[in-house]
Amino acid sequence: MSVPILGRMVDERFLNHRQRSTSLAGIVSGMLAALLFAYRAWFNHVWSWDLLAVALTFVAVKMGAMVWFRLRD
Repeated sequence: MSVPILGRMVDERFLNHRQRSTSLAGIVSGMLAALLFAYRAWFNHVWSWDLLAVALTFVAVKMGAMVWFRLRD
């Protein structure tokens, strides 16, 4: 199956790879924010509230999406 608007170069494999790479990038970014927050809290004794907000937003969106997809599937 190919997407008629986007042409022959974009098919379901491309869309699947884009989805998987975006998911992986989000997970790595959330984990990096959490680890950087922990590092700054442990070694510098400074709580970076912005990093904590990013990490908690990642967790909330990930868990919310998992619940949504489980209930809708």
